[in-house]
Amino acid sequence: MTTNISSIGEMTDLDRERSLFRSQLIEAGLLVPTSVEGLYGRTGLFEDVIDTIDSVVKAAGAGEHGYEAPRFRFPPVFPRDSFERTDYIASFPNLTGAINTFDGDNKTHAALLAERSEGKDWDHFLHSAGTMLVSAACHPAYSMLTGVLPEDGVLFDIYGYCFRHEPAVDPARMQAFRMHEFVRVGTPADAIAHRERWVDRGLQVLEDLGLEARAVIANDPFFGRAGRILAANQRNENLKTELVVNLYGDLDEGTAVVSCNCHRDHFGHTFEITTPDGQPAHSACVGFGMERIALSMLRTHGLDPRQWPSKIRSL
Repeated sequence: MTTNISSIGEMTDLDRERSLFRSQLIEAGLLVPTSVEGLYGRTGLFEDVIDTIDSVVKAAGAGEHGYEAPRFRFPPVFPRDSFERTDYIASFPNLTGAINTFDGDNKTHAALLAERSEGKDWDHFLHSAGTMLVSAACHPAYSMLTGVLPEDGVLFDIYGYCFRHEPAVDPARMQAFRMHEFVRVGTPADAIAHRERWVDRGLQVLEDLGLEARAVIANDPFFGRAGRILAANQRNENLKTELVVNLYGDLDEGTAVVSCNCHRDHFGHTFEITTPDGQPAHSACVGFGMERIALSMLRTHGLDPRQWPSKIRSL
C-alpha cells in the first residue's frame, strides 16, 4: 500500500516509525535519499549487507536437484512484447513502468527545448521505446522457454533489479529493489513441490540471518474490482505464501521479505511452454527481497553491521 503524507499532523504512529527508520538509515550512511520517495542510492556498507544475504541465499539453493541451477542475470529493462505476454498490465497497471524516449528530428527537438524553457510539460515529445521496466525478476526468463521443456523441467537461479511504482515513506517499500529468485517450470507436481520446499527453506535462511519470521497465506495487490476477486481466489487456493518479519513491532502485520508463489499454468499458456506430454507447463518461484531482508537485519541487529553479533558477522 502506498503511503502518502501531506502533513505531519496526519501521520499515524506507524508512519512516524517508518519515517524515523528512514532518517536513521540515511544518517547512518546506509541509504542515499533522492527527490523521489522510495528511490534511494545504496552505500558500500549497505551493499556489504546485501552480499552477506546473497551468500546465504545462494548456499540454500545450491544442489537443490543434485545440480547447480543455471544462473541468469537480466537487465532491469525488457522487450514490451515479452512484458505483454506476462499479462502484468491487466493485474497491476498502477505498478507498471514503461520507457519512453525521443525519436524526433532537429525541428521537433527545438520545439521540445522551447516548451521546456517555458516551464511547460514536454513529455508528449517522448514515445515508446518498445521496452518496459522489469516488475518481477523472473519475467524475462519465460520467453526463453517457449516450446517443449526437457523431461525433468527446468530450474533457474535469477537475480536482478525490479521496479514497482509505489512511492512511500516506508524504506521497505522501494520503487527499485532486487529479487533473488529460484524458478521452477515443469509439471503441476514440480511447481507445487518447489513452492512447498522453499517455504521451510526460506524460513531457515532468515533464521540463519538472525531474523524471526513466520509464514502467512497472502495475495498479490491486484488492481480494481476484478482484482479483489483474483486476490480472494489466490488466498483461497493457497497459491502465495509470504515470509514476514515485524519491522515495526505491533504497529502493523509485518513486512514480507520472501515470497513463495505458484503461477499454475499462467506462463505456460501465455509463453506457449509445454511439458513433453503436450500439456501447458506450470511454474513456481521463490523470491528473496534483498533490500527488505537487509533492512530487517539492520532493524534487528543495529545500524552498524560491524557491531552485529559475531555469529552473523561470521557469515
